[in-house]
Amino acid sequence: MRLKGKTVLVTAAGQGIGRAAALGCAEEGAQVIATDLNGDLLDYTGARNGGQIETRTLDVCDGAAIRKMAASLPDLDGLFNCAGFVHHGTVLDISDADLDFSLALNLASMLRMSRAFVPGMLRQAERTGTASILNMASMASSIKGFPNRTLYGATKAGVIGLSKGIAADFVTRGLRCNALCPGTIDTPSLRGRIAQAADPEAARRDFIARQPMGRLGTPEDLVPMIVYLLSDESRFMTGQAVLVDGGVTI
Repeated sequence: MRLKGKTVLVTAAGQGIGRAAALGCAEEGAQVIATDLNGDLLDYTGARNGGQIETRTLDVCDGAAIRKMAASLPDLDGLFNCAGFVHHGTVLDISDADLDFSLALNLASMLRMSRAFVPGMLRQAERTGTASILNMASMASSIKGFPNRTLYGATKAGVIGLSKGIAADFVTRGLRCNALCPGTIDTPSLRGRIAQAADPEAARRDFIARQPMGRLGTPEDLVPMIVYLLSDESRFMTGQAVLVDGGVTI
């Protein structure tokens, strides 16, 4: 029970990586607060250890809602900022609305969540010795660029910078912050993008072809690293962008 006694909040926990993370953290003993913009997706009925998961609807782009939630919750041991959006296109395809939305969801939301919850996490770190923030970045930001991912990569690079800044600011106070950089993961979001392609079958083959292991990742492939970075096992690790990408950036 690697997270026993810890309280962990996960955003975008209605499906995909966020849902797998919430279930994985509960499996390891955490009391999980699972949030999502779409409350209808937050159904853990019948899930193993689902009783350790409290669900709340949250728009992570709404600063007032974030502050209200932070005031209503106990001090966190762990925060996984998972919510995000993948924009498709070159720099020539980015409208001002696209820019504003991607910056708001992919980057500013993590800043706002951290700003609201860091005071309590510092208190918890003072009590227990450590607390951990994990931010969702991407392999499309760490050391590799991808076609038609300019805006996505730029915002996820910002996530890495945000994570390193938080880590540097609070390294002496027990609060750690790292970024997770996944490869191509088979999620509802990816399936939606594939379905919108002119040739969905070809699009899926192309996504698989860029993965040297010959398959897409699954949300469950990421859970061991998520648990590790939120647990005390990683207590000497902070400010890192951790790749779990199936070998894409070898």
